[in-house]
Amino acid sequence: MTSIVLILKQLLTILSMHMMVKIDTREKFHVITFDENLIAANMTDKMDNCLLPLLNHNVKNVIINIKDIKKIDNAAAEHLIDLQHYFYEHNASFVVCELQALVKEDLHAAGLLESLNVTPTESEASDIVLMEEMEREIFG
Repeated sequence: MTSIVLILKQLLTILSMHMMVKIDTREKFHVITFDENLIAANMTDKMDNCLLPLLNHNVKNVIINIKDIKKIDNAAAEHLIDLQHYFYEHNASFVVCELQALVKEDLHAAGLLESLNVTPTESEASDIVLMEEMEREIFG
């Protein structure tokens, strides 16, 4: 493996204006873990700054692990849905995983949960990304 790939494979921690995320780059996807308790509407620009540049890399697929999030306001959830659509429009997967029960209930009550590509575990999210990647390779 090249040194760049080895560097990308290391777990990175990025502090971006009050938004802490961890990025773990794997062979076919990045796992982005929000190290926050809350995702609010005023964080959407920070999400964009963290996630959109990934579309310019060889590894474009993203898994968003929000296991530590206790609350997502509706505007931030809608922005995640918009990001998901944007990634799919650019032939990249976008999967959200490990939602806490209260977050899941809030998103469902707001009618937003059904619009997100959500899995219970990071492993299942990985499986979806790998299947979608194979579909893109086969069907172009």
